[in-house]
Amino acid sequence: MEDHLDLHKEFPAPCLNDEALKYSGKKASAKLQQGLVEKLLSQQPAMIEVDGRQYPRGTEGVAVAALGKAALAGNKLIDAGTEAFIPDHVDVEYIAKLEPQSLRRPKFIERSEFMQTEEGSKTIFGADGRRVFYSTAYPWRCNGRVESSLGSGSGVLVGPRHLLTASHMIDWRPGNSTGWLKFTPMYYNGSAPYGTAWGVRTYFKVKVTPPTIDSNEIKFDYVVVVLDRPAGNATGWLGTKSYSDSWDGGAYWTHVGYPGDLTGTQRPIWQGGIALDGDFWSPDSHESMSHKGDVWPGQSGGAFWGYWNGQPHAVAVQSAHNPSNNFASGGSDLVDLVIRARAELP
Repeated sequence: MEDHLDLHKEFPAPCLNDEALKYSGKKASAKLQQGLVEKLLSQQPAMIEVDGRQYPRGTEGVAVAALGKAALAGNKLIDAGTEAFIPDHVDVEYIAKLEPQSLRRPKFIERSEFMQTEEGSKTIFGADGRRVFYSTAYPWRCNGRVESSLGSGSGVLVGPRHLLTASHMIDWRPGNSTGWLKFTPMYYNGSAPYGTAWGVRTYFKVKVTPPTIDSNEIKFDYVVVVLDRPAGNATGWLGTKSYSDSWDGGAYWTHVGYPGDLTGTQRPIWQGGIALDGDFWSPDSHESMSHKGDVWPGQSGGAFWGYWNGQPHAVAVQSAHNPSNNFASGGSDLVDLVIRARAELP
């Protein structure tokens, strides 16, 4: 048992998903700054040469110590979380528009056949609640596809050039360096409406290395990657908040990711009304949360967010699953990483 197990705080809960769906969206009140997207599209990544081949440069890793009692006691910055940013030039929609009929494709993988050798193993519970969407409205445009030398996953912008994703998506290298990482906001079947950004620095608590995730790693399976360009100025970004176990069981949370089964990781899905259940034996500063949201590999790193006064704040990212549960990872340490990354590399 950890020495700061008593650090369970109660904070105002987000609104229930059914209430969020009743919010009225709004149209953009200004035009997009001229040249902003064009600049994001035209900037090339930094490259290195290895054995005569050109590769995108990796990132610098920055280790940040886990929060303890002293760091958390009365920490108003952590308690407040970070703010969301909704640009004037974007539409706001609380229900993502489904992809048009003309763009729909068959399932990439038939799960029942793929998992027939794993009797009793589930990552989809009951009817599949995921819906494939295409939307350039906020907050959906803040989400995107993450690629590294390990494969593809999901992530969300939480600052002007600050990406929240899973630690196990990072290709950890010796000496606190990493392999390359690429992020494409609102990626859809090869389309990159806001360009592609590349990682330059990765803030982490624990280096989580697949294919397995142990009981400690699952509490810290998140990183903040600072990107080489401010894509968030075009898309906006989500805020973040520390998860509280007082929210356990509430159908508050929305999730977005790029699943391998439905779309071959090429098109995003969303699901709302997900309930999280924080690990009782872990402090709210860092913990895993079990859930019955529907996931498949490719959704790792995708955020779980709720709405406070119409503003979306992420509290966790998709991390792992076992035969009976799916798991997200979050806590005050996640917020701490965002604050640190945004302060040092705005």
